[in-house]
Amino acid sequence: MDKLLVTGASGFIGSHLAEELVRRGCRVSCLVRRTSRVSELERLPVRLVAGDYMDPASLEEAVRGQDAVFHLAAVLNGRDWETFHRANILSTRNLLKACLKANPGLKSFVFVSSISAVGPSSGGQRLDEQAPCRPVSFYGRSKLEAEQAVKGCGSRLPWVIIRPPNVLGPRQSELLQAIKLLRKGIMPVVGSGRPQTSVCDVEDLVQALILAAWRGEAAGQTYLVTDGREYAWREITLALAEELGVNRIWLKVPYSLQYALAWLAEETSRLTNKRPLLSRELLRSGQRFEWLYDGGKIQKELGFLPRYTMRDSVRRTVAWYREQGRV
Repeated sequence: MDKLLVTGASGFIGSHLAEELVRRGCRVSCLVRRTSRVSELERLPVRLVAGDYMDPASLEEAVRGQDAVFHLAAVLNGRDWETFHRANILSTRNLLKACLKANPGLKSFVFVSSISAVGPSSGGQRLDEQAPCRPVSFYGRSKLEAEQAVKGCGSRLPWVIIRPPNVLGPRQSELLQAIKLLRKGIMPVVGSGRPQTSVCDVEDLVQALILAAWRGEAAGQTYLVTDGREYAWREITLALAEELGVNRIWLKVPYSLQYALAWLAEETSRLTNKRPLLSRELLRSGQRFEWLYDGGKIQKELGFLPRYTMRDSVRRTVAWYREQGRV
């Protein structure tokens, strides 16, 4: 495959995907909105295509002539269900319609969903692709409905669904916020201390996405992607502190205070009409639930092998932000 379209390319995962596709010699187009930050993309030899997910004509123009479409654009935090419905469900439906109309010969449509579409696990047991989906957040519900729209295309479109867990690596904004707090001697206390989450390095995820697009047997399949281990949230925070050389914590921020700050962020967003950086829904998901998953299917069927552990991801992330002069 030569001509590839990436949506959400200005985001964390999308920018890494665009970089790798360019490195492989592909002709990459990136669907961007007028409000998108494209600084990471402007240094790459990619074609920027202005589009609006509510404008069918712009979507048809973007997908026309492409060999594959990687759909990563999504909203993670929002004020209400309508925000998620419009950004995650309607946008996916409209993009699918554009593909079917303007590019019926498309070779692959890779949809990046989320473990949130599945919902939390329990009792320390990993969930796999056969587990019933029980999302517990607006975000998870919206990603599940978007998955259903993708599957609704049936054999008319060679689709693949990828469900990443918490993704770590350079440019991950949540890790940057944690790094800044830790450097000030402030540590957010999240989770129970027991293993609660699966993770995946962003470069490993990118390799999984490319495998899904290139391998014909992946069509019509759904895959979870993880590094094969489980981690406590505090384990990730402590790994960051160790990599930063932070030896003393002056203030541990309890969950109750974080929850109050999330409420304040939501209220501020209503006044500024900007999406909140932190939400109570997101905090509840991390505090109350386990998010443990089995990524064995993509390893067996497509030969995917994760290269990085959580420690590797943290090390690479801190090093990148240091190079950028941001920590």
